[in-house]
Amino acid sequence: MIPLSWYLILSAALFSIGLFGVLARKNAIAILLGVELMMNAVNINLVSFWRYLDPTRMDGQVFAVIVFAVAAAEVAVGLALVISVYRRRKTVIADEIDLMKW
Repeated sequence: MIPLSWYLILSAALFSIGLFGVLARKNAIAILLGVELMMNAVNINLVSFWRYLDPTRMDGQVFAVIVFAVAAAEVAVGLALVISVYRRRKTVIADEIDLMKW
């Protein structure tokens, strides 16, 4: 049996890579990918704690499915916004997207 700490280390590494992707990238699509990596790290945490603490209850799996649904909705809305901005501005660089400024 794999120890819980290994899953937590994997999750922390995945979350750190996603956080770096969000903070360091200028491309809007790369930022969305970083957010997706962070959500996958959360799912690994939820399922691993569910498995090690009380596998008879379904709390961890239900929360993981909810996170998957939120991630799918975030991708759909985020990609639609990026495509709309690209059609209008011809760029997906986050620094150049200033539609909310006067």
